[in-house]
Amino acid sequence: MTFAEANDIFHMPLMELLYRAHTVHKENFDVNKMQLCTLLSIQTGGCPEDCAYCAQSKRNKQRAPMERITEVEKIVAEAQEAREMGCTRFCLGASGRRPSPEVMDIACEAIARIKQLGLKACCCLGTLSEEEVLRLKSAGLDYYNHNIDTSPQHYKNIITTRTIDERMETIRLLQKHGIKVCTGGILGIGESNNDRISMLLFLKTLDSDPNLITINRLVKIPGTPLENAPDIEPFDFVRFVALASIMMPHSYVKLCAGRETMSEELQALCFFAGANSMFIGKKLLTVDNANFNDDMHLLQKLGIKG
Repeated sequence: MTFAEANDIFHMPLMELLYRAHTVHKENFDVNKMQLCTLLSIQTGGCPEDCAYCAQSKRNKQRAPMERITEVEKIVAEAQEAREMGCTRFCLGASGRRPSPEVMDIACEAIARIKQLGLKACCCLGTLSEEEVLRLKSAGLDYYNHNIDTSPQHYKNIITTRTIDERMETIRLLQKHGIKVCTGGILGIGESNNDRISMLLFLKTLDSDPNLITINRLVKIPGTPLENAPDIEPFDFVRFVALASIMMPHSYVKLCAGRETMSEELQALCFFAGANSMFIGKKLLTVDNANFNDDMHLLQKLGIKG
């Protein structure tokens, strides 16, 4: 698909766009089912990266304190609780450019234990070498989350400590070795609609579409360069969800950070446009997540099953 073609779809009359996206979504998924996942940070803070949106970044004047979970039993207990809430996937996140040897050891041991609970295991640990990819695969990892954050054109305005090509190289290594990929970006970090379209087109340059497209709405963290960024127009957010569903019809589309600031009506429009996965639980790394009881009540009202 060319930029002009994707741009035409993005700017279709909204009702027509929603109808097209929902039709594609219904052809590939059960529209009344939602994939539920939980994210746990096993290493928080102390990050040398300069991501302009992040509480853990060295650019943040009010950095999150350095914390690490080293007890695998604690991770397993959190995974057990997530399973009881209805989750089918449990994700481990860690701050930093790439995983330290200690983080790799903890993650690999935890993956095996998570799989014993009948959950799919996911990690978000940063840049990986091929050796690290193979080690995670050997441990039983199902999914790996590695966002590209924004378009290649806007990327340098948000991050300078690692390139978008480096991120894509990790994704290609994961795909090469058969680990499912979750990737996407953040909306509301000063990008234009053209950047949003370009980000999806950049993901289409991979050998195969990601298994899951992650869509975050910027959570404005005090002390970061983006703490006063203008809000994304809600209908543009919905349009992006719809375009992702149309461009990558076999990929799950996940609403991630920022959902706690979205109205029920906006979330429902996103679900109609193709969003069929979301994080539940108290926190997403360093930011609050939507209330679990509110989430379950919304899904019940919409007739969607987790």
